Amino acid sequence: MTTQPQFPNEQTEAGEFKRQEDAFRQWVTDDGRSGFPAAAGRYHLYVSLACPWAHRTIIVRKLKQLESVIGMTVVDPIRDEQGWAFRNGPGHSIDPINGFHFLSEAYRLTDPTYRSRVTVPVLWDTVTKRIVSNSDDDLMRMLNGEFNRFTASTLDLYPAALRADIDEMNTRLYEQVNDGVYRAGFATSQRSYEQAARSLFAALDELDRRLSQRRYLFGARFVESDWRLFVTLIRFDAVYHGHFKCNVRRIIDYPHLSGYLRDLYQVPGIAETVNFDHIKRHYYVTHDDINPTRIVPLGPVLDLDPTLNHPALGVSLEALLAELPPDELAMRTVGWL
Repeated sequence: MTTQPQFPNEQTEAGEFKRQEDAFRQWVTDDGRSGFPAAAGRYHLYVSLACPWAHRTIIVRKLKQLESVIGMTVVDPIRDEQGWAFRNGPGHSIDPINGFHFLSEAYRLTDPTYRSRVTVPVLWDTVTKRIVSNSDDDLMRMLNGEFNRFTASTLDLYPAALRADIDEMNTRLYEQVNDGVYRAGFATSQRSYEQAARSLFAALDELDRRLSQRRYLFGARFVESDWRLFVTLIRFDAVYHGHFKCNVRRIIDYPHLSGYLRDLYQVPGIAETVNFDHIKRHYYVTHDDINPTRIVPLGPVLDLDPTLNHPALGVSLEALLAELPPDELAMRTVGWL
């Protein structure tokens, strides 16, 4: 038995959710060779505080201290049949750059033939009046490395010595965890749901074991992969556990993953990027095929204070934000462990 999927064009006959590819993948480069030169004030991010993919870019913008360099506008967390909308409300606003009412206007202005799903994040170029990229993967890398002339931050979330390992980790995280929760939640057959859920919890079990031996995924300093994982973990107990039926365990039931989540949440500036009101209202109201009543639950109450259950918490946050010497980055891992 199957039911009506959330996104029919991204559903297989077997009931599996297959996410669409990113449509716009131009790059901003420091030297301008791409045609989109890095510049202060030229580019603008359109994001949702509810969306984990957009949240990744918000975090990198924050960590790299680029708030004054790249503007940002937050859409209404409630996405209806007209898509992501710009409205004034708590934590979201109208569009001050183009006066768009809906993000779909940016897509149509960039490509009048575009007919696929409109997604966040979007990086908009105010000079050419078009979308540069709607790929969170690419945008994380651009924000990390292409705007360094405009920030005092020396943080590198994609250090050269770990790039192959980070890429491998990112693929595993995407397949089993980041998109894994959606594959479970948007499944329209029992078999597809169980396959996704079992894969998800196998990955979480392995990640918990991995983090019993180190503070972050690759040791004493966080990298890009940690923030890719964070945006899923921070939503897990509030949304994915119940709404997406990912209910074998909660993150709080994992001693090391829960400590790791609290640890990342304490990094300066990160807590202010997390908006549980937007997160819960988006999922529970927008996904009316999963939650027809659109009732938003009151809980859960999440304790995100620092924990002593996670190893190596003696490292100062100042040290974590400093550039890591190449010899310390040389630690390699195989697979999850």
